[in-house]
Amino acid sequence: MTPARNPALVIGGLLSLAASLLHIGCILGGPAWYRFFGAGEGMATLAEQGSMTPTLVTLGIAAILAIWAAYAFSGAGLLPRLPLLRTGLVVISAVYLLRGLALIPALLINGGVVMPFVLWSSLIVLVYGVAHAVGTWTAWPTLGPRP
Repeated sequence: MTPARNPALVIGGLLSLAASLLHIGCILGGPAWYRFFGAGEGMATLAEQGSMTPTLVTLGIAAILAIWAAYAFSGAGLLPRLPLLRTGLVVISAVYLLRGLALIPALLINGGVVMPFVLWSSLIVLVYGVAHAVGTWTAWPTLGPRP
């Protein structure tokens, strides 16, 4: 491991980790948290009924976000090098950016009006994507396979 050399990837990792922990918070906080964070009435109702579906889905999302945080921290030199680091960081950046940019077609389809959750979540995820993409771009020469 080398000292952190990429502030954007450190920020991206912290953002992904925070999102992972918020998902865990939704599980612990129950239906009210699912509603507040925009998971939808269906997920909140299932949680009220004691269904395992919201817990399993949310745990899956939290795990993916934690892995994405690990990839960002690995790219920043805070964790050992993970497999397929370049590919992973490119895919993670693309997913975040595409999710954030999904706001544009949503606005076009709905005549410039979207639910506040769609607006804010898209803008937040777009920031995540920019952090990961900038970090990946600047670290690119150091992310290649090691001899």
